Amino acid sequence: MTGFTILGRRWGRVTRFLSLFCLCLLFAIACTPREQTNTTPSSPGTTTAGDGRITVGTTAKPRTLDPADAYELASLGLVFNMSDRLYTYEPGSTEIKPQLATALPKASADGLTYTIPIRQGVVFHDGTPFNAKAMEFSIKRFIENKGKPSFLLADTVSSVTATGDYELTIKLKKPFAAFPALLAFSGVCAVSPGAYEIGAGKFKPDTFVGTGPYKLAQYGTDSLRLDIFDKYWGEKPANQGVNVQIQTSPVNLFNAFRTGAVDVAYLSLQPDQIRSLEEGGKKGDWQAITSQGSVVSYLVLNRNQKPLDKPEVRQAIAAIIDRPLLMERVLYGQADPLYSMIPTTFNVSQPLFKDKYSDGNFEKARQLLTAAGYSKDNPIKIPVWYPSSSPTRSLAAQTLKSLVDTKMDNIVQLEVNTVEGATFFKDISKGLYPAALLDWYPDFLDPDNYVQPFLACQKGSDAKGCEDGGSQTQGSFYYSETMNKLIDQQRKEQNPEARQKIFEQIQTQVVNDVPYVPLWQSKDYVFAQKGVSNVQLDPTQNLIYKTIKK
Repeated sequence: MTGFTILGRRWGRVTRFLSLFCLCLLFAIACTPREQTNTTPSSPGTTTAGDGRITVGTTAKPRTLDPADAYELASLGLVFNMSDRLYTYEPGSTEIKPQLATALPKASADGLTYTIPIRQGVVFHDGTPFNAKAMEFSIKRFIENKGKPSFLLADTVSSVTATGDYELTIKLKKPFAAFPALLAFSGVCAVSPGAYEIGAGKFKPDTFVGTGPYKLAQYGTDSLRLDIFDKYWGEKPANQGVNVQIQTSPVNLFNAFRTGAVDVAYLSLQPDQIRSLEEGGKKGDWQAITSQGSVVSYLVLNRNQKPLDKPEVRQAIAAIIDRPLLMERVLYGQADPLYSMIPTTFNVSQPLFKDKYSDGNFEKARQLLTAAGYSKDNPIKIPVWYPSSSPTRSLAAQTLKSLVDTKMDNIVQLEVNTVEGATFFKDISKGLYPAALLDWYPDFLDPDNYVQPFLACQKGSDAKGCEDGGSQTQGSFYYSETMNKLIDQQRKEQNPEARQKIFEQIQTQVVNDVPYVPLWQSKDYVFAQKGVSNVQLDPTQNLIYKTIKK
């Protein structure tokens, strides 16, 4: 699964791995139709010429609309468009800007206390006034209702308090420089205290009452209707509302767009369909909009499994990888080669894998393997695993095997294996797979989220590797006390320049130790009909409804 066939988001713990399998079941889960307000007689999935409404087509079926439990892109994309958060992103930028806050937070000298000024003159969809107390309620509910994404704040926040009518104070358990980025997560939005309650498991999956530019008018199994919220505090949407059509398959979405039944198509089309629609865009039949994605794909190497316990072997594999070949044969150019665990979305990213190993550097790989004691008579055998639900990773694995078979003179033998998704994500943290192909969907947009979940280890040793921590969860079992210290340092460092230097050290160590080999970074594709304008994605892959106009 790559960034252009997204079913949901991936997270860096055992529960997060297991949840990805659950995401694969989402398309089989239907939400009970629930009408919230009077709507026009027309179906939510139809458009009326000249009514100013936008029809968005997708295959992404939401599991819930409750922001305290919304964990997948299908749900978060809808929550995002009906809500406001303290902070949000400019399209095309990972820099946060105030939304329900009026300024960036002020952090105390010790990095433990954040003070946030709150916007005045805002009301919820049900007419309840918004203030600091309502934001305190919303954040406490996000944590205490114990939904799927609750760990994002529960692991970090010690307390949240309205210290004035329009001032919020949040205290952390320990310093975390990336904390403001957590407050831009779509689910950490304001919800009406009059419509929700706090308590573990007290969710409302088929309703939404926030402060955003749209209110939920109708929610059914195959369509949603979002109407303009006439008391919205900010800039009003450029359209008269949005109809969301949930298609049952990529083929249906593809055909619905080609026939003009939907104005905008986003998530999820197959690579060959994307290629076809791109060609149509070049001919002027419609618009093809591309943006850099935040999803990364990588090869995990288990240092607790022979022969991958030898650094030279892991380095040799890094030298063998031919990213341009993968781009051509597997991804149809619908991704970008990646040479760091930190994607190029962030200015701290450095292409050190390209500098040190390049692509398809078979001579370097032979030298490393020869030094490690391997030869044609004593070949190295490496099983590579991937979940059976991913045709893209299947093709990637077969391509890598073919590359090794033809270029490495039988010194390396790759054995390609697949297993059902639930089993794969359950067993990878047990260390059963020597090498595996995985994707990573970030929790929040900060370089930390591409480092800490992969490399940190709370308990381990040089002899045994990681016994408890991110690298154990991801299946590499990487352990380095130096790396643990660097991760802690960047999490505490408030100065951006100093923090960037720490990330440089982290990336240098990764390129030498090679617990993972980065492969590619996704591109996101949206298609829009002629006459539709201002179609944009935010950097967390959400289609921004309010700017779309026709």
